[in-house]
Amino acid sequence: ILTVCSLSCIGSKTWPPYDSIMISLSLSRILLQCWTILDLFLTIFCEPSYYEKKMFVFIKTVYIFLNYSSFWFGAWLSVFYCIKVASFTQCFFIWMKKRIASLVPWMLLTSWLYSFAAAIPFAWDVDGVHNNFTAPLPTTNSSEMRTTRKDSLTLLIYLCNAAVSLPLILSLASSILLIRSLWVHTRQMQNNASGFRDPSLEAHMKAVKSVCSLLILYVTYLIAFIFLLCNIFLHFSISKSICIAVMAACPTGHSMVLIWSNPKFRELTARIWHYAKCHVR
Repeated sequence: ILTVCSLSCIGSKTWPPYDSIMISLSLSRILLQCWTILDLFLTIFCEPSYYEKKMFVFIKTVYIFLNYSSFWFGAWLSVFYCIKVASFTQCFFIWMKKRIASLVPWMLLTSWLYSFAAAIPFAWDVDGVHNNFTAPLPTTNSSEMRTTRKDSLTLLIYLCNAAVSLPLILSLASSILLIRSLWVHTRQMQNNASGFRDPSLEAHMKAVKSVCSLLILYVTYLIAFIFLLCNIFLHFSISKSICIAVMAACPTGHSMVLIWSNPKFRELTARIWHYAKCHVR
């Protein structure tokens, strides 16, 4: 996805809005997957160094920033689909259709800045977060310190939920509006269709399935992320491993759906697969 969209933007003075969103989304997903692998590697093989205060806070802050960025770019992709594909006649949608190309760069820049600002509290509250997970409580005033750390962690969890709620609302609202519009249009085409297979009708049905799949993957990833952030599972427990596996699988599934639903992505994938088969032979 990143290769195809980057090639289409090379040499052009203005980047297409769809390609800009896809480049930002795919780049954030690649960085997030690499950072997750690094995080797991350090947790397993370099545990003493991993739980040093500065290293721990740096890794978790970058991890939160990349997750927030991924949430926002996924939400903007849903908004873009809704604006470009949905057939609404309200003035707001007509205005957005005309302005979406000029709004996308500002939307992406705002997402980067918002994600950075939302991740800053995790870097500020070094003692509250780091000690809550790693350090044993001293015997003196342990009850008071435990309460303070618990309140600090609870505040960060509330900030996280507030940070991810905005892209979640955008994604849900856009996807529901788009599914409703596509479904109404599909039913109208079914009523007017003859006995032969209508390519336009099949395209609309494929679009409905793609949007539903993207929404399910987006919400599933978000739920697993919140569970991990709340730290309700034991270290290396089965439940925590399942959440980590879900968070690793959902971006891959999201990318597969995007490739499957876009002929431009499918064509390059087929060419790469054909070249790989010929090279192996």
